[in-house]
Order: sequence, then structure tokens, then C-alpha cells
Amino acid sequence: MVKVRAFRTIENALRRLGFNYVAGVDEVGRGCLAGPVVAAAVVLAPDKYVARVCDSKTVTALERARLYERITRKATAWSVAVVDCGEIDRINIHQASLLAMQQAVQRLSPCADFVLVDAFRIPNLLAPQRAVVHGDTRCTAIAAASIVAKVTRDRIMLELHARDPRYGFDRHKGYATRDHLSAVSRYGYSDVHRRSFRPPSLFDVLE
Repeated sequence: MVKVRAFRTIENALRRLGFNYVAGVDEVGRGCLAGPVVAAAVVLAPDKYVARVCDSKTVTALERARLYERITRKATAWSVAVVDCGEIDRINIHQASLLAMQQAVQRLSPCADFVLVDAFRIPNLLAPQRAVVHGDTRCTAIAAASIVAKVTRDRIMLELHARDPRYGFDRHKGYATRDHLSAVSRYGYSDVHRRSFRPPSLFDVLE
């Protein structure tokens, strides 16, 4: 994956229109077999530049951790929201992702007066919003949110691994890798697996 630095073009245009607290929002964990979906919302300070912010998927875990510390230290506001596997099974993964993003925005202080979202529109927000296609590669605030969400979720998965190391959550973070599917075929689902999400490859392993 080629690293592409995100830019503040969209945020700066909104600030010129009078919006002072422009939040970027993103979620991670949507395509996993296990663990929660996590969303983050970040309002970057115009006068506190954070270098090398880009889509979380294009940087190493070490670099993400460093960026997480810089972002959370310099941001005007940031928040995270976690929706667990039980709720995902109850309302489906799409609705759970929207709920996590909605909660992350609502927890910001100061409140966002404009929200930029990666790809989706979030229901029931009081602030105006814009869905930005490929937002985590185009928009610095969304890229920052993707990093905060990814680091937060990875840390949760490491905690889950410490509780039950059979599945290798420390390696694949709940995604449907060959090792993960093999562990599921051996041990069955744990209490942090999503019962509602079973890709065809899982059935192949379980046969």
C-alpha cells in the first residue's frame, strides 16, 4: 500500500465559511469476525500541525502509535466510541458502525459544528455533515480519526488476546485470516465473536 499524505483542503475551506470545529470521523473493525467496531472523531487545531497524518491502513503499527500520541495531544477535541459484538449481532454491522460514529461525534467537547465522514452519512446529528469518498486518504481530520480508531481497537484486541490467546487476536486483530479461521474450526466461537458475520471461507474451514 502506497502511503498518501492527507491534506486539510476541505477543513480549511469550511473554516473560511465560519465553521470553527470541523470534525473528521472514521470507524474500524467493520469487516472482522471478532471484537468490537470502534469509531473516532477528531477536531484538529488549525495552529497545531501534525506531520505525516495519512490513512491508518498505509502505515506500520509503530508509526500509528506515534501518530496517535501526537494527534490526541494536539487536537482541539477527540473521542472514541465502541460497539461490542453483542450489539453488532443485534442491530447488524452497518447500523453498529453508524452508531459508533454517531456516539463518537456526540462525545466531542467542544462540539463539532461541521462533520466530515469517511464515505457515509451519520443519522441523527445536529451538526451539518458531508460524506467524503476515500476520506481517509483525502482529508486530514478523517485520516487522524482513522488512526485514533485503529490504535484504540488494536489495543482492545490485545486485551482480548491476553484473556484468551487461542485465537491469535494479537496477530490478526479479529480479521478472517487463515490462522483465525483455523482456530475457530478448532475451538468454535468465543464470546467476542460475531455470530451474525460468517463469510463463505469460514464454512469451508469448518467442513
